[in-house]
Amino acid sequence: MSERKATDIFSEWALNGKDFGMQDHHSNAVDAMLETLTSSRSSSFSFVDAGCGNGWVVRKMSSNPQCTISFGIDGAEEMIRKAKMIDPKGNYIHSDLLTWVPHEAFDIVHSMEVFYYFKDPEELIKHIMDNWLKPYGQMIMGVDHYHENIKSHSWPTDLNTYMKLLSIDDWVELFKDCGLEEVKAFQANAKYDFPGTLIVHGIKGRGS
Repeated sequence: MSERKATDIFSEWALNGKDFGMQDHHSNAVDAMLETLTSSRSSSFSFVDAGCGNGWVVRKMSSNPQCTISFGIDGAEEMIRKAKMIDPKGNYIHSDLLTWVPHEAFDIVHSMEVFYYFKDPEELIKHIMDNWLKPYGQMIMGVDHYHENIKSHSWPTDLNTYMKLLSIDDWVELFKDCGLEEVKAFQANAKYDFPGTLIVHGIKGRGS
């Protein structure tokens, strides 16, 4: 059986309602990510969610009074269709993350459970750095598929799709190699059988 595209799998999940389960499962980790991004901000900001799914994080950020625009992009057509159905006035784009270029750069780029589906996540991070993120903008990524989460190692076989397996240190070094500064990593929502969602956060310098 040939390997499936992750975007096709996510489109199926949008149609069968599995996207709402993903939202519930990741909610605590995303709250920790958004707290990291906004707790010390004193000025307004623009926000984009890379791999936004049904748009739930976009809608969450839209309710923040400091957020001037909250935008979502996803390569899964049915996820974007569902996001627009739930939130007809929202900003949602169906596009390949590696080719999409916004009209204006953003202050914050957020992504949950997306980067490891790319065979070369460095290419994606550099594309975001060059085209999506303002100088001194923040980028934050959350992933559950990483080396230290042993139970996630079977996921590529379980779903018959590609997933890049990197360690915590690998992801941190990748962020740094792409030019992000003040890179920090932590694990959120850990439980007795789960080491937590790996969250990596960095800032784009003016010269990056």
